[in-house]
Amino acid sequence: MTKKNAYQSAGVDIKAGEQAVELMQDAVASTYTPNVLSHLGGFGATYALGTDLKDPVLVSGADGVGTKLLLAIAADKHDTIGQDLVGMVTNDILSQGAKPAFMLDYLAVDKMRPAVVAEIVTGIAAAAKASGVALIGGESAELPGLYAKKHYDLAAFAVGVAERDQLLNPDNVQEGDVLIGIPSSGIHSNGYSLVRQVFGIQSPEAFADLDPDLQKNLLTPTKLYAHSVWPLIEKHLVTTIAHITGGGLIENLPRALPSNLSAEISWGTWPILPIFNALQAAGDLSLEDMLLTFNNGLGMILVVPEKNVTAALKQVDDAHVIGKVTSKQSEPVIFKGEAPW
Repeated sequence: MTKKNAYQSAGVDIKAGEQAVELMQDAVASTYTPNVLSHLGGFGATYALGTDLKDPVLVSGADGVGTKLLLAIAADKHDTIGQDLVGMVTNDILSQGAKPAFMLDYLAVDKMRPAVVAEIVTGIAAAAKASGVALIGGESAELPGLYAKKHYDLAAFAVGVAERDQLLNPDNVQEGDVLIGIPSSGIHSNGYSLVRQVFGIQSPEAFADLDPDLQKNLLTPTKLYAHSVWPLIEKHLVTTIAHITGGGLIENLPRALPSNLSAEISWGTWPILPIFNALQAAGDLSLEDMLLTFNNGLGMILVVPEKNVTAALKQVDDAHVIGKVTSKQSEPVIFKGEAPW
């Protein structure tokens, strides 16, 4: 007799995948803008640029969430990890001077659990909608044997649109430009391999044993900057932007500067969130490690001409003037004042 449901017996449940799509489709559809020409379930996604742009440029990005996923899995909390995913790709695109337009997600799981998959993708959709981004497609793959039990991975691919003359160019930065820091919500989605080592999180049980407030802080999702920062770009108030991700202030800020200038940052000009003090103390981490690994309370840094500073500060809530652009110094980023660690 011919064997039925062979694929399911091999570990792939097509029906469960179909159920997951049904559970997530309303949340995904809520992100659609008039530019979206296709619907969930096609072989590809279509997006119209429209006719308003004179010389459009597409800016693309791809990213994931990293080992922060292990904490979401340990907590069995999957509703906010999607915001981390959206933030990582859209904040990068925004930093180029483009308006995030659409994205696709990739979710790979050990076993298709429709409720969990729907929770993850609904979180992605909510963050996409908050950023004005259409979640126009993606892929959910059940890969038995590749992932540990209840484990999964996330990636996103996003595209933004800009007029060519609107793109932010480090060559336009000048000595005397002002650095405006926009606070992060916490660790965001970088440095979690070190976080897990510092706090001894080597298993779900170890995470459960942490103080509840610490658990909450470690899972706080990445801040989304599109809503507050895009108007600055649109009004030509910003020269360049640095998204502070892996590599911290030391490696990301120079990407927004020409090689003949340096950034001078003053300690004490922005609030360092308690989670970073806790990390430093628990791991006895050096100042260099803190600066190279974490955002330390600054998720984005705007490089702004001095004449635009007042207007920029009015647009962005809780922003701080943290320093200035100077002639080339011994390092691309120089810190002044008393360091916190």
